[in-house]
Amino acid sequence: MSVIQKIRTRYAKLAGFVIALSLVGFILMDASNGPLGSLFGRDNAVAKVNGDKIDVKDYSLKVKDYEVIYGYTSKGRALDDATRAQINQQALNDLVNNKLIMEECEKLGITTTPDEEKEMIYGANADPVIQQYQIQGQPIFLNQQSGMFDPQMVKGFEQQLPQIDPTGKLAEEWETIKNYVKNSNALRKYNALFTKNVTLPSFVYNRDQKDKSEMANARFIKVPYATIDDKSVSVKDDELIDYMKKHESIYKITQPIRNLEYVAFDVLPTAEDTARALGALNQLKTDFTNTTDAESIVNRNSDEQYNPAFVNKKSFMSAYADTILRLPVGTVYGPYFENGTYKMVKVIDKKVLPDSVKSRHILVRTEAQGQAISADSIAKKKIDSAIAMAATDFTGAVTKYSEDEGSKQTGGEYTFTLQQKQGLSKEFGDFIFDGKAGEKKLVKVENDNYAGYHYIEILEQSGIETAAKLAIISKTLAPGDNTENAVYAKASEFAGKNATQKAFDEAIKKQNLNKRIADNIKENDFSIQGIGNSREIIRWAYESKVGDVSPVFTVSTAAGTRYVVAKLAGEQESGLMKLDANTRPSIEMMVRNEKKAKMIQDKYKSATSLEQIAEMAKQPIVQSDSFNASSPFINTIGYEPKLVGYIFYKDFKTNTLSPGFKGQESVIYTNVLHRFTMPSKETPEIANQMRMMMGMQMRNAVAGSFAETLKRKAKISYNVANL
Repeated sequence: MSVIQKIRTRYAKLAGFVIALSLVGFILMDASNGPLGSLFGRDNAVAKVNGDKIDVKDYSLKVKDYEVIYGYTSKGRALDDATRAQINQQALNDLVNNKLIMEECEKLGITTTPDEEKEMIYGANADPVIQQYQIQGQPIFLNQQSGMFDPQMVKGFEQQLPQIDPTGKLAEEWETIKNYVKNSNALRKYNALFTKNVTLPSFVYNRDQKDKSEMANARFIKVPYATIDDKSVSVKDDELIDYMKKHESIYKITQPIRNLEYVAFDVLPTAEDTARALGALNQLKTDFTNTTDAESIVNRNSDEQYNPAFVNKKSFMSAYADTILRLPVGTVYGPYFENGTYKMVKVIDKKVLPDSVKSRHILVRTEAQGQAISADSIAKKKIDSAIAMAATDFTGAVTKYSEDEGSKQTGGEYTFTLQQKQGLSKEFGDFIFDGKAGEKKLVKVENDNYAGYHYIEILEQSGIETAAKLAIISKTLAPGDNTENAVYAKASEFAGKNATQKAFDEAIKKQNLNKRIADNIKENDFSIQGIGNSREIIRWAYESKVGDVSPVFTVSTAAGTRYVVAKLAGEQESGLMKLDANTRPSIEMMVRNEKKAKMIQDKYKSATSLEQIAEMAKQPIVQSDSFNASSPFINTIGYEPKLVGYIFYKDFKTNTLSPGFKGQESVIYTNVLHRFTMPSKETPEIANQMRMMMGMQMRNAVAGSFAETLKRKAKISYNVANL
């Protein structure tokens, strides 16, 4: 005991100092990763726009906002990796675009005042996003009597939010929606400055109509570049560079790019996995056959939950539908394999049901979204009055009494398919599908969305046939842990043994692996075509040197897991594209084709007719009739806009030989047989619609070009490590 006391006495201060030092270390480490990171030499920006930083914290908040908006617009659909990559990309792009546009707005004095913000959310002319805001598919700001947006309901909704959703998730969603509306206002104003002033000049429309009416018949001969051997046409590096400089708009790189070569090791089910899925179903077959509670067995054992809906041949999408729907009640079919899944089906019930029902109804609500609208006794009197009027004037009763605004314009009519039955209130759906055409009934409805009275008349039923209620146990054929581990081990072995460029290339050949290529990867990309969500791979590519081989990356795809090992095959910084193994072939082909075109033109410059060239070149003459000046395509030739322009050039005489045109794959000669004008069949109404359509296309083109135009003028850089 005395020894322990001596240690406490002698080393207490030292221990306290060590603990304090550790705490300071943790604090400093946290600070370097947080908002004060720049004080410790860490750059917390994800991008810089004209020297102005976009902080990683702002980026993270924007991503979170977009995830909330996705949850709202997708009605709760799960966020997969591909969608997550799109959200990350969109958040970054929007932050950059907003920086650029807000700079312009500041110069132009475009602002959003507090009064405007208030009007966008709470005013009579609130933003459409606010007016159409929904919960569980139901608009919540519509006045039940007028069917119009009621701004007073917005304030009431905000006051009731804590009671509607105590978890706070709905409140978070609502705040995100409001902020989205406010932040979008400046962009809308900026766009409106330009788009509202875009008009379609008459001469543009008149020229378009003239080009459409001008027609021609012509003959052609193509002398392919392939008629000259590539080996006979030498191409030098300085010629390639001169060509790129001459076409700088095509070959200028505006931001860094990387090129990868990679091998993918896909995790695919094995025979062992197949046996496991089949075995699980076979073990359940006896119990599934004998049970009186198939729903419980399905929900405990199936990858998909029990669906009590009746299905017919049209709605049961299976190659085995005919066989299964003919089986008697109680029969179990399977297991069988379909669309990557093993399934076993039990027929629970069978009925003769219509595939489609046309009905009309009058609705009087007592509740909507848990909020009381009227007392039950008042609603009952109202629906009774509606029924009395409907006996002689159903449409009039709908207009006067029905609270279903969506069907007032159609006299209360709806057409539903059997597939839609599950989405209807049970009482409504059961009556229109189980009843007969001509029957009428008053039903009382109570569910989570609304409560009230429906007066329904069945007008028509079609496609009446046998339908079945099926219990389906499904087991997706997925790789098991052993399979996953084996594939990962194979990928790890490949990466470990082939960590150099030479070893990587040789191993691919030796093992006969499929080498794949990913080009033009930008530093602000989040996915790679052919791979999917690939931010970690992209980050690695920008932190590595050409020839480096990556560790194993795990990628989730719609088909399952994939392990990727990549080699950085090329890099290109901003500026004129450099010549390398990836870029040289295409540029070399363009330069070689230019030389070949000149050789072909020189060879046939003395020719005076298509027949003469055809005989010399051993190529056929083809003809195209009734093509017009507005299209860059000629049906027997392809996309050749310059050639089309020359054909309709007024000084190019008919029945004369054209000069040789350098086309996509050949030198083309033509003579025009006949030009003529087709009279316009447009009525003034159609002409006006065409003008409006062309004007809208021009405005859309202008609106869509703002961000890219500003980006081209701006200096933008990305911090790969923070993305």
